[in-house]
Amino acid sequence: MDKRAGFWPIFITQALGALNDNLFKTALVVLALYKLPAGMAGALSALSGGVFLLPYILVSAPAGQLADAHDKARLMLLTKYWELGLMLLALAGFLSGSFILLLAVLLGLGLQASFFSPLKYGILPERFTGDALVRANGGIEAGTFAGIVLGTLGGGALITAPHGVWLAPGVAIALALAGIASARAIPRGAASAPGLRTEWRLWRAGVALLREASRIRPVWFACWGISWFWALGASVLAAFPVLARTRLLADAHVVTLLLGIFAIGVGVGALLAARFVHTTRPLRLVLPAGLGLSLFIADFAKCSGHIVAPDIAALLGQFAGWHLLLDLAALALCGGLFSVPFYVLLQTASPAAARARMVSANNMLNAAATLAAGGLEALAYAKGVGSGTILLVTALLNLLVMVWIWRKEAGTF
Repeated sequence: MDKRAGFWPIFITQALGALNDNLFKTALVVLALYKLPAGMAGALSALSGGVFLLPYILVSAPAGQLADAHDKARLMLLTKYWELGLMLLALAGFLSGSFILLLAVLLGLGLQASFFSPLKYGILPERFTGDALVRANGGIEAGTFAGIVLGTLGGGALITAPHGVWLAPGVAIALALAGIASARAIPRGAASAPGLRTEWRLWRAGVALLREASRIRPVWFACWGISWFWALGASVLAAFPVLARTRLLADAHVVTLLLGIFAIGVGVGALLAARFVHTTRPLRLVLPAGLGLSLFIADFAKCSGHIVAPDIAALLGQFAGWHLLLDLAALALCGGLFSVPFYVLLQTASPAAARARMVSANNMLNAAATLAAGGLEALAYAKGVGSGTILLVTALLNLLVMVWIWRKEAGTF
């Protein structure tokens, strides 16, 4: 990887951001579980995902315009100062026990992430070309999921530790400062579309952006492919706690193990994609990976119905437990192999002067798809549908999506 292109500062900056977002979100949800009545805690937990994702739908258009109109490295640094300010507010929220303030911080983090995303994906094709771009995307995806798992584990551990209301935001502030340091090391570059006007009428800007993206066929196809990946991932992740409690009769440590294996597996899959995917045929692994997703999701659901594992020792003490974990690792690995090629296609097919805006259009669709998947899954649970059935339906729907992808892009595999 070319050091002059600044990969490692970009990698560290975005990985620390993913870690901090998930650390704060997990700490907030866990604190609510301990401090609020059960009904209110459950509502806050369900609300937190929507609060974080909503800004992606609302402000992605101006975020992409700003990213194209200015030096992306400089804007990345500014967003990290924004993150630091939010974490200082988080300290006040945790110390005062104000969940309204903490939800406001979560909304602010969603806004900050909405502006950061087109910067991190838009800057990569400016610094890397050919297979180096694939490797950069694989590294970024691996770093993102490493941040997710470490933040999820760390947020719960820190807030429940002695003096957790000091410790959790203190670590978050330190991570934000580290992110500022790494962002300062990203080499500066030129704006891809200097003078581009930013449209702050959000609805109008969003509709115009989606129309612009839809006119570029491979960009639009990549946006929907990535959106399906995030919707499917959200469905699988949301099923873990319910499946662990109702099928495995497991404790919280088993849920943490499942989440950790999933995140690590996606990261490993992203790194494998960086090794085997090439820009000349970026989608060649999509169909095998997609078929693997359906196969291993279905087998995971089937296997979970034949095992009881109240704790990690019980899970690892039986063959079926290892079978379950191998299914989970395999489906996660397939997810990493599935997603990275679409990101590469999105970046290489986008016009250089509009690349950040195309990433923002993708973010809008991703957020909408993830929220829709979460809503449908919540409705299914409310109607009494079990987690195993939901996973099997998800596997079947994914097969239908693979047929759609094959029919759309048969000549590219």
